[in-house]
Amino acid sequence: MAEEDLEPSELDKLLEKTDLEYMLEFETQIFLDILHKDGLVVAAKGLNLDLVLLNLFKVYSDPGNLVMVLNASEAEEKFFINKIKDGNVHSTTFNVSITDREDAYLSGGIHFITTRILVVDLLKNRVPIDKITGFVILRAHKVLESCQEAFALRLYRQSNKTGFIKAFSNSVQSFTMGFGHVERIMRTIFVKELYIWPRFHSMVIQSLKQYEPQVIELHIPISENMSKMQTYILELMNITVKELKRINKTVELQEITVENCLTKKFQKNLQMQLDGIWNQLSEKSKQLVADLKTLRHLIITMHYADPVTFYSTLSSYRTMEYAQTATWVLTEPAELLFSQASSLIFTGDKELNPEFCPKWKSLLELLKVEIPHEIEKMKTRENKILILCSDQKTCYQLSQLLTHGPHKYLFFNALDKKVTFKKINDSFQQCGKIEEGPEAAKKPKLDESNVNESEEIKSSYVLTMSQTPGDDSQYIFEQCEEWENMNITQICQSLTAPTVLIQTFKGTPNLQRTLEEINPSFIIMYHSSITAIREIEMFEAHRKRETSLKTYFLIHGETVEEQSYLTSLRREKEAFEYLIETKSKMVVPEDQDGKSDLCLTLQRDLKSPSKSTRQGGRPEEAPRKYVIVDMREFRSDLPALIHKRGLDIEPVTITVGDYILTPEICVERKSLSDLVGSLNSGRLYQQCTQMFRYYAKPMLLIEFDQNKPFSWQNQYMVSSDTNSFDIQKKLLLLTLHFPKLKIIWSPSPYATAQLFEELKEGKEEPNVEYAAAIGGNQDLDLVETKYNSNIYDFVQKLPGINSKNIDTFLRRVKSMDNAVKMSENELREVLGNPNDARALYGALHNDQNPKELETKTKGQWARKRFAKKK
Repeated sequence: MAEEDLEPSELDKLLEKTDLEYMLEFETQIFLDILHKDGLVVAAKGLNLDLVLLNLFKVYSDPGNLVMVLNASEAEEKFFINKIKDGNVHSTTFNVSITDREDAYLSGGIHFITTRILVVDLLKNRVPIDKITGFVILRAHKVLESCQEAFALRLYRQSNKTGFIKAFSNSVQSFTMGFGHVERIMRTIFVKELYIWPRFHSMVIQSLKQYEPQVIELHIPISENMSKMQTYILELMNITVKELKRINKTVELQEITVENCLTKKFQKNLQMQLDGIWNQLSEKSKQLVADLKTLRHLIITMHYADPVTFYSTLSSYRTMEYAQTATWVLTEPAELLFSQASSLIFTGDKELNPEFCPKWKSLLELLKVEIPHEIEKMKTRENKILILCSDQKTCYQLSQLLTHGPHKYLFFNALDKKVTFKKINDSFQQCGKIEEGPEAAKKPKLDESNVNESEEIKSSYVLTMSQTPGDDSQYIFEQCEEWENMNITQICQSLTAPTVLIQTFKGTPNLQRTLEEINPSFIIMYHSSITAIREIEMFEAHRKRETSLKTYFLIHGETVEEQSYLTSLRREKEAFEYLIETKSKMVVPEDQDGKSDLCLTLQRDLKSPSKSTRQGGRPEEAPRKYVIVDMREFRSDLPALIHKRGLDIEPVTITVGDYILTPEICVERKSLSDLVGSLNSGRLYQQCTQMFRYYAKPMLLIEFDQNKPFSWQNQYMVSSDTNSFDIQKKLLLLTLHFPKLKIIWSPSPYATAQLFEELKEGKEEPNVEYAAAIGGNQDLDLVETKYNSNIYDFVQKLPGINSKNIDTFLRRVKSMDNAVKMSENELREVLGNPNDARALYGALHNDQNPKELETKTKGQWARKRFAKKK
């Protein structure tokens, strides 16, 4: 029964399982909206929906329900299973056997399941589809019409018209890519309602404002040296962007700008944009893309790492080998950059005197002066200070900085990075207790504070604070060795003194959960992050305490760090405004939820059944048509599109080929990138050899990206400074080795699905048992050891020999000498087919004299010509 059909009393029973009083007002509203009516919820980054999902799962956590959860991460699965703890929540992976999966489906409850497993189990009828209560889809922005999630939902909706579908996403920008993207996703997941929850939503503002944390922003200027280096790197990025666009004029590179290069997801977005044409780019274009990543890494390292690490990283690019490929190091801005970086850690006579990171001074002042003063006023024993960083290297840097001090950390870091220097500044002399002079860098006595590259860098560190602050030589922070093997919860339970916890928010599954475990009194945001800041807001709003959490926000003012943060805010705001406008103009069909057979998304392109006069014109039942699909192919879009064409899918683990259409037709599918890689490695040659051993009509399918031009020759290589002739030569060589190989060029997976349907027209269905049996280790041993693969490959090319009779022929005939001595009747007995025997016997015995044939042909031509004249 759908939620909108529930009686008030039934709804009250469902809500008895929930903890609505712990949710904020906007979370409660999201929960009630999605519970009453299926739809897609799009929330801003950092507006964590864990409580909404948790209460939703509690409602349906019952043996009488069967709910499938798609796209959940491993950490999310563990979190919800630990929170619910009623035995009705299951995690289904490939480690669970088929029998156990079937039993688990019948036992009901909530199932966190990978999409590939679910699709296969749905196709194999292992899941009781009519008993499924509904689907919960996380990260709904990743669901496309041709992906596996869409395939599973279509199989579900075809047989189940009453269950629910509820989808969630925290990536609003993903819905703005392409024309009508959000409408397509809503059609694909069979929902009609769109719930939009930006950070500027009035209910969100009201919910978070009541208990908002006390935020203190510290805008820290960078040094003059860093400012100049920032200018040089930005100039190099601008030169690289212009050159990349110049030699790739036919490629849409509008998103590749210097401003976007600074955003945190630039590399991911760039890779997504260029993935489809990566093998069509020239080596120079690929190098320019790599240069952009390198330059972005340098500017991030300059702001996030210490000066010694930045200088060492930059110096690693100043080599002849690197300059031969990356030409940016030979430009004038690069020379100025190298020169300026040297002055960052050396004086004019190569004296080691590195600058301190600008944020270090502010951080130490907060930890040594301001926060201890606040702790004194609070007069509480358990005071936890949480420092949040963007990466593990910074966590390690800060732990070393606080325990050993900036001088000693930089000195031993310089030794570890093998930075060559003549002498040491007076302020660094006491760090290593070594003599001044050229030998200083060669004979240091290293202690435990030396940074060892082989040491494992962790994502969190715990330091204790002594009660009596000291100067730089007597540090108040000590590492807690006894807590090395304890988790955050255990550490926090055993704390009795003021403690500093250094934690990374990048890669953390859910910062809000970490905050709940730690329950800090002070937070220092060492790096900026929209998501982290909002999760701190959510944490404070849920605590509902009168004394607000004090948060210090450190950011380099008027730098790329600040610009990147502001750009991310602006782009998210623009994306929500676009989505709101789209919703106001959106036309949603009444049957889009798939609960009616008229839904266009559920339509399969089935052939109309023929009519038989013997049955009084009643339509005959159409025979089942199916395609055998290798299990690994379910990562691609094609199986879903084949099913949409009206062909059933038989998922089988097969060794030879990817798709078996008929007993004779075997297809190996290659995308353009796969094709280039397989041709270069020689793997494609082996795959073709295998297909010819077992199938009469092997085919190589070359599938283009549907979003790119369907062309191969000049347009295949999009970069203007190269061509595609090398790939063409290798493909030509393949066709010379396998002259009977059929090569299919397909512009998109949609065209491939249609082509497969046409190739199967009027032909027999493939044999599942045969496809699964061949090509295994036993079968390979049979070919390689028993038959001699060279002889096997030669025999299969003879007329009359095919995949059905080659094994019998090799087993009974033993050698080609015996085959030549056999009569046609004897060959018929071996091959089991008179036509095959006649073809083979003729090829072995018929004398085809080229001279006689030539004379005969000329005579026939002359007689015909003479007859015309008459």
